[in-house]
Amino acid sequence: MINKIILVGRVGADPEVKTMGESGVKTARVRLATSEKWFNKETNQTEELTEWHNVTLWRNLADVADKYVRKGSLLYVEGTIHYRKWQGKDGVERQMTDITANTMQMLNKVEDAPKVEPQYQVPQYPTPTATIGVIRAEETEQVLEPEVLQDDLPF
Repeated sequence: MINKIILVGRVGADPEVKTMGESGVKTARVRLATSEKWFNKETNQTEELTEWHNVTLWRNLADVADKYVRKGSLLYVEGTIHYRKWQGKDGVERQMTDITANTMQMLNKVEDAPKVEPQYQVPQYPTPTATIGVIRAEETEQVLEPEVLQDDLPF
């Protein structure tokens, strides 16, 4: 039997990242929106249905989500689906569907990716001050012009 789900969608909010007690295992929860569109022949309009999915990421995937995933990021997620039922304090039975991710890929274009601050300073090197075409003599105030080359081309 196979329990596998594949989702491609946008993140609804920045990931909620937690570190588990003494073990130090990192976990992240992401709300992922998937949409489907269709044309309704009765109303002659395009309709859209958006579904929200709770995705749980563990360990290295949680690290990646913490560093790079932001609200609006486009993600590809593969994982397993789990259903939970419980009774709330008010006595009402509740249920929840959760996806535990095994694989995650960010599908953003480079220009759409969230900006991440570098953790080091890039060294600043002096820019060259050479002038192309004109050479200035330092000892004199004379400006030396480059020679015009005559070519032997017939046109």
